[in-house]
Amino acid sequence: MSRWEPENEEFWEREGARVARRNLVFSVLSEHIGFSVWTLWSVMVLFMGPEYGIDAAGKFFLVSMATLVGAVVRVPYTFAVARFGGRNWTIVASSLLLLPTVAAFAVMEPGTSYTAFMVCALLTGVGGGNFASSMTNINAFFPLRKKGWALGLNAGGGNIGVPVMQLAALAVIGAGGGPRLLLGVYIPLVVVSAVLAALFMDNLATVRNDTGAAREAVRDPHTWIMSLLYVGTFGSFIGYSFAFGLVLQTQFGRTPLEAAQVTFLGPLLGSLVRPVGGRLADRFGGARITLWNFTAMAAATAVVVVASERGSLALFTGAFVVLFVLSGLGNGSTYKMIPGIFHAKAVRAGLAGEEAARYGRRLSGAAMGLIGAVGALGGLGINLAFREAFRTGAGAGAGAGAGGGAGTTGAAEAAGAGTGAFLSFLVCYALCTAVTWAVYLRRPAAPDPSSASAAGNDARHAYAEV
Repeated sequence: MSRWEPENEEFWEREGARVARRNLVFSVLSEHIGFSVWTLWSVMVLFMGPEYGIDAAGKFFLVSMATLVGAVVRVPYTFAVARFGGRNWTIVASSLLLLPTVAAFAVMEPGTSYTAFMVCALLTGVGGGNFASSMTNINAFFPLRKKGWALGLNAGGGNIGVPVMQLAALAVIGAGGGPRLLLGVYIPLVVVSAVLAALFMDNLATVRNDTGAAREAVRDPHTWIMSLLYVGTFGSFIGYSFAFGLVLQTQFGRTPLEAAQVTFLGPLLGSLVRPVGGRLADRFGGARITLWNFTAMAAATAVVVVASERGSLALFTGAFVVLFVLSGLGNGSTYKMIPGIFHAKAVRAGLAGEEAARYGRRLSGAAMGLIGAVGALGGLGINLAFREAFRTGAGAGAGAGAGGGAGTTGAAEAAGAGTGAFLSFLVCYALCTAVTWAVYLRRPAAPDPSSASAAGNDARHAYAEV
């Protein structure tokens, strides 16, 4: 489409809203399938009993590598929207999901080498890239006043791919089926999402060929500040989504079926509340919601540490689910901050109206991919922290979850093995709380009105409204 002016209310009501919502629907579908594929190995490892010969540390490393690739490919996926167009790239990105699903279908059986499993896990990373291109694309379709809700729906609908994959695995495990049955369901869904994108999505001429925005976004300090905050929210969501089932198996001796019955709940709730986080940010300001959210995440993590030390499965599971919910809320509020920050910068630079809105869309669209990539690396850090924690504690609770047959004694011995990892997460949330307050909410001391810095101080505090 050659003309796109979402901030123009007459244009928006006449045709913009209808086109934007249609693209949002099929963007959500593509991103949903992408997230399902990206988190594929978080459930594949639940099928891998003793006959596969892979211990808990090896399984954590498999899911860590999937997280790593998913983070790295978000950068080129972001630029691909400007280079090829949102519709065109969605078709390509959806089609690429056939690589990891077909490869896993081919090798998923005992006797396959660890290297082959590792290659398949690495391939699933392309599913993580879908988030960056989808969010960059949808950001361009909606006016600033609706971005929090629209981006929250887009991301939340995609994030739900995590619990849907886990629920599908639960159904397959409960029915006595194998991993190939699960993969056989997803392969045709990948094809359907690509076809629907081709039929119903649009390219925006205002987005294509604007690769210069990426260079500007890289140089802006707010891109990297928001990257840190997104490590705390989305990094937690995706890292815990990959690790939750394995933690229950390894630390508390749950069987694969018992773990699968609980694993989906946190990601599901975290996905559903992401649009709520965006809506709250639209109303009260993203920075304020983000600050209180990180404070609550730190408190919930402290409860997890206590539960881990005491070996209390009920308290541990409840607090972990609360962490998922808070990570989802924070995902919505932090992503709402991004377009608001760049629009505020445009206004401070003297731009107004559609010109300021256009600047904000350009820079925030480019920054979102970079922020999403760095945020996903937080998931890698979480899984590596768990791998190290459980490897260190293996002597105390070796085999606690191997084969899903450990008894109460083994679980008790292993309890507390993940405490070191959780303490490091607690420090991260405290840091994010401090940064949010210092950069976006701290009121400067009352300046001398004649001071040259007065305007800059007032402008800094204006970010509290983003």
